[in-house]
Formats: sequence, C-alpha cells, structure tokens
Amino acid sequence: MIKWLEENTPKLVLAPSFIAVLIFVYGFIAWTAWVSLTRSRLLPKYEIEGFIQYERLFASPRWETAFGNLFVFGILFIVIAMVLGLALAILLDQNIRTEGAIRTIYLYPMALSMIVTGTAWKWILNPGLGLEAMVRGWGFEDFTFDWLVDPDMAIYTIVLAAIWQSSGFVMALFLAGLRSVDGEIIKAAQVDGIPTWRVYTAIIIPAMAPIFLSAFIVLSHLAVKSFDLVIALTGGGPGYATDLPATYMYAMAFSRGDIGQAASSAMIMMLVVFSIVVPYLYSELRSKDG
Repeated sequence: MIKWLEENTPKLVLAPSFIAVLIFVYGFIAWTAWVSLTRSRLLPKYEIEGFIQYERLFASPRWETAFGNLFVFGILFIVIAMVLGLALAILLDQNIRTEGAIRTIYLYPMALSMIVTGTAWKWILNPGLGLEAMVRGWGFEDFTFDWLVDPDMAIYTIVLAAIWQSSGFVMALFLAGLRSVDGEIIKAAQVDGIPTWRVYTAIIIPAMAPIFLSAFIVLSHLAVKSFDLVIALTGGGPGYATDLPATYMYAMAFSRGDIGQAASSAMIMMLVVFSIVVPYLYSELRSKDG
C-alpha cells in the first residue's frame, strides 16, 4: 500500500485539478458549441437546429461592427505597441543612468487593471473635464478633442488606452531579447565600421524573431478578449460604435437574453484565437522535433 501511494501520489494530487479543468474549461467549451447549434434564447435548448445562430450572427449589423472593430483595434494595437515597445527597449539598451527608474515608469501601467486604465482614460478624454477642457482653460477656445463621443473616432480611444497599458510589457520582452543577443557579434560589427542603426536592423532585430512572435501572440490574445477596457472607457458606445466581439457576447447573454447568439459569437472568438495560436504551436513543435 505504501509503495502504491509513493508511486501514485503525484497523480492523486493532480487529479482534482485535472478533473476541474476537464469539466469547467473543456466541458463548458463543448456545451457552448452545442448551444450555438440550437435555437436557444433566454433558456438553453438542446435540439440541434444547424447553423441558424451563425446565420443570424453574420446578418447582424451590430456583430459586423464588432468584428470590424476587432480588426481595426487589433491591427493598430499590436503594431503600435510593438513599435513603441521596441523603441523604448532600444532606448533603455543604451545603458542610460536612470534606466531603473524609467523602466519602472514604463512598466507601471501593466500593474493596473484594465478597469482602472479605462476609467482613468475616460476622465482624460472626457470633453467636459479632461484634455479638451484643460487646453481650453489655457486660452485655446477652439481646441476640440471629442473622440470619446464621436462614433467614428471612439474606437481609437480604446487603442490609445490599450497601447498605454501594454507597451511597457512589450518593452520588457524586447529589452530581455536585446540583451540576450551575443555581444561579440555586435562588437565585431562595430569594429568593421557598420553604423549602429544597421547593426540593429541587420543583426539584432532579426535575431529577436522569436521574441517578436511571442509578443504578437500575447497582444493578439489581449485584443481578441478585450472586454473590461471597453466597458470602463466607452461602454461599447456611442451606440454600439466601439463594440468588440467580447462585449457583443456579453450583451447577448446578459442584456438581451439570447444565449444562442452569445454562444455562437463565443465560438467565433475561439476560432480567431485558435487561428493565431495553433500555427504558433505547430511551428514551435516542428522546430523542436527538427
């Protein structure tokens, strides 16, 4: 008995966690997929009806706006956060005196929750008491910055807040990558008279390709599941101009009582995440096998 316990204790310890994940993660994913194929409304129904909910989903103007916003938000957020993070990392890589303090300042937004970030930027961008009111108080009466209440520009306020929140994290990733590059190669290039900018573009940055891929995966995941930042900053408005798939799913499930639509939108979100993560995992596993 003692010998059996010694051999199976790790399995016994891990079993509750494994069962919980199996039920509350994969079990509910399967349940959501099932419900998305039914005519469920306020309460779930379990008779399979085909892809009716998906047809309704892609015919919905609100979903079209939410999905379009995801691409606008995702592309701008990922590209700008990576460019800004790389620029900050290169700046800190110059061994400046106040590196520790500056690094702390850049990383501080990451310590805040998205709710806090959204609330703070809602105050900053509020035309009545934020940036616009402050500049007008300085005497520039014609200055306007009303993106927060402009349906065409409100999505870009989400981009601004998300970049402020995440660029420090990207900087930390890139800074670690910059300092992992072999210094002897860099010194050899400098001895040969290669300009610093050329050293970065031809040697250092290409060597950081895995870091770029990791940053892209993390930022893409953050973009797809963005919810609390939107709720705190715009509430999905004006109207539903800043809806994202996550806020659409929440509205369908808890405001409209349409869990069939919520389930179908959740499955589309999962497919988007899978389309990003699966190729990454495949490339990683293939490189390890090679």
